[in-house]
Amino acid sequence: MNRVVITGWGVVSPLGNQVDAFLDALLAGRSGIRAIRTFDASALPTRIAGESDLEGDAATLHRDRKVAFALHAGRTALRHAGSPLRGKSSVVLGVGLELFHLPDLAVMRRLGRVPEGVDPQTFLQSASDESVALLTRMAEATCPGSIHISACAAGTDALGHAFHLIAQGRRDWVLAGGTDSMVNPLGVAGFCALSATSTRNDPPEKASRPFDRTRDGFVMGEGAGALVLESMQHARARGAEILGEIVGYGNAFDAHAISEPHPEGKGAAAAIREALADAKLGIEDIGAINAHGTSTPKNDPAETLALRTVFGARAGEIPVSATKSMIGHLISAAGAVEAVAALGTMNRDLVHPTINLDEPDPACDLDYVPHRAREHRYDHVLSASYGFGGHNAAIVLRSRRACLAR
Repeated sequence: MNRVVITGWGVVSPLGNQVDAFLDALLAGRSGIRAIRTFDASALPTRIAGESDLEGDAATLHRDRKVAFALHAGRTALRHAGSPLRGKSSVVLGVGLELFHLPDLAVMRRLGRVPEGVDPQTFLQSASDESVALLTRMAEATCPGSIHISACAAGTDALGHAFHLIAQGRRDWVLAGGTDSMVNPLGVAGFCALSATSTRNDPPEKASRPFDRTRDGFVMGEGAGALVLESMQHARARGAEILGEIVGYGNAFDAHAISEPHPEGKGAAAAIREALADAKLGIEDIGAINAHGTSTPKNDPAETLALRTVFGARAGEIPVSATKSMIGHLISAAGAVEAVAALGTMNRDLVHPTINLDEPDPACDLDYVPHRAREHRYDHVLSASYGFGGHNAAIVLRSRRACLAR
C-alpha cells in the first residue's frame, strides 16, 4: 500500500480564502457568522449565515456560487502543490444538493410561453458534476473523476475515496475536497422548515454553540476546501513540500432517520473505528479530534456518546474542537475545510477552540476546548463528519513532523 501525503491545499470560507489567514482566525476564536447579505432573509426565522466572499473574476465566473468556490480552492491547492504533477490523476469532490435558485424558477415559469428563450447554460451550470468537470480540465487530470453526494459527510468521503485510490496504486495524485453553497432563499427556507437551523439571530456570532446547553440548531455556512493528495513516492520524486499525511478512512451508514443521527451515535462510532483500523492505530494514538459539532440538540449528545463508545475512559482526555462554532455548517464542503483546519492547527502544535460554549450541556461532557486555543503537541488527529440520511465518515491525519520522520 502506498503512503498518501498532502502537498497542497486551498479554502474558501467565512473566515477568509487563504489557508494561513483561515487558521489564524480559527485560533483567535473569531466568528464568521453574520446577517445574511446575499438575499433578503427578513421574512425567514433564520436570518444569519457564514457567507463566503470572493472578489474579482472568481466571484462572477459562474452563476453557481459553489462552482466558483470549488474553482478558487482547487486552483489555490494546485498552485500550492507546485509542478510537475504527472501520472495517473483524478478529481474527487463532495458536492451539494441541487436546489434551483429563484432565477431558475423564473425561467421555468416562462418555459411554456417562450421555450426558445431558455439558455441551455441554465441546465449545464446546475449539473452536480460541473465542479469536477471544470477542475479536471484545470488540473489536466488523466483519469475519470467522481462526485460524492453524501450530504454533510461528502467532503470527508471524497478525501477518503481519494486516499484509497492512491493507497491502492490506482492513482498517483488526486485533487480532492468539497464545495457547497446553500445560502440562498430555498436552501435556508428548506432547513428552516426542518427546524434544523438556529433562530438566535442577534448577535449572529453567538448563534453557533456546539455542545452548549442553550444551542438551538446549526448555522448555515458556505465555501470549499481542496487538497492535493499524492503517493509519497510521487511527491518525493518531484521534490514537493509535504504538509502531512492521511493514514486512515472509515465510513458507515446507520439509516436511523433522514434528518437526525442515531441517538447512540452507532454509525458515527462505526466510522471512527473503521478509520482507526484502516490507519492501524489505537485509541491511545489520537491526540485531538475535530468534531462534527453542529450545534443541534440531537447531534451533539449523540456525537459525545459515539466518542465515549470508541475511546472509553480516554475520551475525556482528548481535546475535541468544533470548527462549526466559528464558520457554521458548510454542508458538503464541511469535511474538506475541517480537514484543513485539523491538519493546519496540528502542524502548529495547537488545537483551536470551540467558541460560545458558555453553559456546557451535561450530556456533552468531554473536553471541548472552550473559548481559547490551546497549546498541544500531537501527531494524529481524527476529523469526523456525519450527514443527513445516516452518512458517517471519519479520517485520520498525521502531522507533517511525524510523516517526515517515518
